Amino acid sequence: MGDTGKLESTFNVPRMDCPSEENMIRMALQDVEGVQALTFDLADRKLTVVHRVPAQEMLERLEPLGLGATLAASRSVDYDDAQKGIPADDAAEARVLWLLLSINATMFVVEIVVGFLAQSMGLMADALDMFADAAVYGLSIFAVGRAAAMKIRAAHVAGWLQLILAVLVLGEAVRRFVYGSEPVSSLMMGMGLLALGANVVCLLLVARKRNAGAHMKASYIFSANDVIANAGVIVAGLLVAVTGSNYPDLVIGAIVGLFVLNGARRILRLQ
Repeated sequence: MGDTGKLESTFNVPRMDCPSEENMIRMALQDVEGVQALTFDLADRKLTVVHRVPAQEMLERLEPLGLGATLAASRSVDYDDAQKGIPADDAAEARVLWLLLSINATMFVVEIVVGFLAQSMGLMADALDMFADAAVYGLSIFAVGRAAAMKIRAAHVAGWLQLILAVLVLGEAVRRFVYGSEPVSSLMMGMGLLALGANVVCLLLVARKRNAGAHMKASYIFSANDVIANAGVIVAGLLVAVTGSNYPDLVIGAIVGLFVLNGARRILRLQ
């Protein structure tokens, strides 16, 4: 006979679409007593929780994240066998996460330097996106076995650094819009292709593991979104070459910078 005192609640989370949001939700709920399992459905933007505490208590933790969370349904369940199945290969997943962290951290350094030399806001903002990715993977690794308060502090440090870098990049974009800049289109396209290659490697690394768990599926989606951002930088470089204008570079830089800034804002709202 199973434990019938458990509840299964489903939450709609319309703005949950990458590992940073999943990581924030995990940290927001990790110290709620009675939470026993979290299942993420990124495709449908849903979160399912097996718990003992009232569903409203979890909703109160989710609402400050700004992800639009609402309670869709809650029911009593017999959950003896719900978590049974093929065990995850934690060691293999950890190796993949370390590789993803290494690739993104390296590309952040390379891209920020080349972006400065090329006078390209698109490359500098894309480097910032690489940093945000590295921070997510780093936090995922750091979080294993840590206390809830330590995880929150680590997330806030990463969030503040991400926020500062995003503000600096956006401020530089405004300065270059006012005073002008001469982005080097060949360096933009060349570095954009290298970053695209790095993200394709990341995509292939997690493709084999994306069904191993929600966090790996999220990493797959995150890497796929980065490929789109890299393509945007390449297109901006091509437009700079064709038009001779710096506007395409500034536009793609501002778009990516705002995206990263919003991610930092969500991380800092964690309590």
